[in-house]
Amino acid sequence: MVETPQINVLEHNLVPEHRLLSKEEAEQVLAKLRITKDQLPKIRKGDACIRVLEKIYGNIEEGSIIQITRKSKTAEVAVAYRLVRG
Repeated sequence: MVETPQINVLEHNLVPEHRLLSKEEAEQVLAKLRITKDQLPKIRKGDACIRVLEKIYGNIEEGSIIQITRKSKTAEVAVAYRLVRG
C-alpha cells in the first residue's frame, strides 16, 4: 500500500500545477493534438502529485489524463499532458 504524503507537494514553488482532466476535456485534448492516449508520456499512479490529487478528486483511475502547466521564461506558459499508469 502506498502512503499518502504528509505535505502537499503541489504547494511547493518548484512543482508545476497539476490538474485532472474530465473525460470530455481529455477527449478534446486528444482530438486537438491528433494522438491517442498511449502516445502521451506517462505518470505513475504512485507519484506524489497524483496521490495529492486523489485527496482532491478521489480515486484517479489508470488511463486518466493529467494536465501540467509550467511557467516558462521563454514561452510564458507551457502545458503538457500525462497519462496515469500503475
